[in-house]
Amino acid sequence: MKFGVVVFPGSNCDHDMYHVFSEVLGQETVELWHKDTDLKGLTKDDCIIIPGGFSYGDYLRSGAIAKLSPIMKSVSEHAAKGGYVFGICNGFQILCEAGLLPGVLLQNAGQKFICKNIYLKTTTKNSVLTQKLDTNTSIKIPIAHADGRYYIDDAGLENLVKNDQIIFQYATEGNELSNDVNPNGSVSNIAGICNKGRNVFGMMPHPERASEDVHGNLDGLGMLESLVLG
Repeated sequence: MKFGVVVFPGSNCDHDMYHVFSEVLGQETVELWHKDTDLKGLTKDDCIIIPGGFSYGDYLRSGAIAKLSPIMKSVSEHAAKGGYVFGICNGFQILCEAGLLPGVLLQNAGQKFICKNIYLKTTTKNSVLTQKLDTNTSIKIPIAHADGRYYIDDAGLENLVKNDQIIFQYATEGNELSNDVNPNGSVSNIAGICNKGRNVFGMMPHPERASEDVHGNLDGLGMLESLVLG
């Protein structure tokens, strides 16, 4: 599997993602400029990464301008063909704004930017992102966002549960769900989801920031390695 990392004005995690996939995981990785439509040879067997940051400064609404970029037409076509797309933090916001994932990311319940380590419960192993993870053990991953409160209406939430589309939820270190550890007020503690086709993924936490010994945490590496295996 090859990887393409989209670069928007205001992206600040693009080089992190490029480094992890190319240097840490040893995968062929290319950068995809937001004004282009060329996917540089990526096929439906490959994965496009939409990284974190503040695309276009988040001047309108997080992800709302980025969804109009020329590259997103190609990303949508890639996803429609069954190609993998993975959005992290601002990338998750962009995928929701673009209609590639259901729901929306709203301002944190506490109306403050949050930057800290949290724990995640892997809710399902039925995805390439989680297939190698242990659903009985929590993973520690950093978050850094102001608009990370995932919202979907009751009917939409029912569909997510029915279709096994919730992949990560905020949890305690002991892997238990609790409102007390929900950092942003997300519906049902949701931290990450996938689409019905199980080829588009979005999550607010940053696995690339927990993928090397220098980070003092390797918990994020497992899901990225799982993705590489396809």
